[in-house]
Amino acid sequence: MPTTLKIYHEKQTRQLCALHALNNLFQENIYQKAELDNICSNLSPNAWINPHRSLLGLGNYDINVIMTALEIRHCEAFWFDKRKDPSCIDLDKIVGFILNIPLDYKIGAITLPIRKRHWIAVRRIGQHYYNLDSKLRQPELLGTESDVLHFLREQLKEKEQQRELFLVRYRSDCNESPQRWIEESHDINKTAD
Repeated sequence: MPTTLKIYHEKQTRQLCALHALNNLFQENIYQKAELDNICSNLSPNAWINPHRSLLGLGNYDINVIMTALEIRHCEAFWFDKRKDPSCIDLDKIVGFILNIPLDYKIGAITLPIRKRHWIAVRRIGQHYYNLDSKLRQPELLGTESDVLHFLREQLKEKEQQRELFLVRYRSDCNESPQRWIEESHDINKTAD
């Protein structure tokens, strides 16, 4: 990891991986648990049990909370179709990535037949891409554009694991194509001259 870069990296606490992924993505502590809990309440104001977080209110936020939190900061998230190769992504138009991956639930060395989900942020900092997973002791240097595309490809090829990738970008002109994160050479909606 280049020593001159100051990389913001929150570590995992409780079930707050979505909170950590958002803060790691933006490289600062801009979201708090109370803000995400408020988003949950606004998404389901009349729900006795809120479907957007854990039953006990300890975190475990869903994608609706993440997308709403991104909208507050003038960003938007797009679900990436895993049938496509990540090379179609125009990396210059992306703030970063949020991955949702399954985790085994363990008590000590015993793996229980319960699966949990975990949110991870990946983004470029300086000239390199980093895996900012809050479960890591420190950010993981992925490398160049080709390295991050390889990392994403490897994550998404785990078909039985049901991994999901969301592309995060700043909101811009609403007249643009909703697929504006696709490289022009891969855009099937673009007509030939």
